[in-house]
Amino acid sequence: MTGLVYKSTGSWYLVKTEEGNVYECRIKGKFRIKGIKSTNPVAVGDVVDFDLDETADTVTGLIHTIHERKNYIVRKSVNLSKQVHIIASNIDKLFLLVTINNPPTTTSFIDRFLVTAEAYGVEAVLVFNKIDTFNDDMLDEQLYLQFIYNRIGYKCLRVSAASGKGIDELKAEMKDCVSMFSGHSGVGKSTLVNALQPGLDLKTKEISEQHSQGQHTTTFAEMFDLDFGAKIIDTPGIRGFGIVDMEKDELGDYFPEFFALKDQCKFNNCLHKEEPHCAVKEALENDEIAWSRYQNYLKMLEGDEEHYRSDIYADGKNNDNEE
Repeated sequence: MTGLVYKSTGSWYLVKTEEGNVYECRIKGKFRIKGIKSTNPVAVGDVVDFDLDETADTVTGLIHTIHERKNYIVRKSVNLSKQVHIIASNIDKLFLLVTINNPPTTTSFIDRFLVTAEAYGVEAVLVFNKIDTFNDDMLDEQLYLQFIYNRIGYKCLRVSAASGKGIDELKAEMKDCVSMFSGHSGVGKSTLVNALQPGLDLKTKEISEQHSQGQHTTTFAEMFDLDFGAKIIDTPGIRGFGIVDMEKDELGDYFPEFFALKDQCKFNNCLHKEEPHCAVKEALENDEIAWSRYQNYLKMLEGDEEHYRSDIYADGKNNDNEE
């Protein structure tokens, strides 16, 4: 039988077939995916083949094959530094919830999210939330950010989970897709999800307190079917997947506006830093590339991980249940 993994609890998996039947399944023996050193071989979003075991009191399944993944999102394993934990696979769209204030979302956070999405091969969409609370200055800032990212090619949506504005556009973007939401604690994820489908009541407590102890929260991802023809994967650790490990000479390839100019640089291994005749720096001087993007690129290039981590978690510890 073939089905889609909807939930993972570490040792058992809920698998749903095309007919709508749901089975508790486990994996067969020591299951390993070639080329991935992962703490969890099966992830939510995987398409798997399994056999039914009808000898026990309850019918369960035994997973023996995982279909090829088109992509997957990982985070580093806490205790096993050379391994990763696969959060989810076969994701169509990653939505980043951005707020201008309460809490502010920095361009550093946005750009690291977008680089990660590019590296994993997942379409990213920016969702500017709480637009009903904007004053004139906040509106100007939001529209400027939207201009920057629209010009690169990223889709931007403006929504208010509280008033319902923009919800229909967001639903249309999610329809027929498997989606994941990300963002700082307090950006309104749970309120937005409830606006999309009232009563779903996803677990939305974030991990900022756990991070202060240097650990990730142990979480189990779960996929939900939404009544407008969409799927959403929820896990309290979504926003913590961070930037993937990559070589310095690859980083620019995950900035689409840099990559488009790469072949115009004098050196094919140009890092767009001190090299002469760099097309990216020329575009920067001509205001064809946003300075914020370039500055964030340099921070990533220098491996400014400490700044990045403090940026992600500078969201306060009292917002966890305010959404």
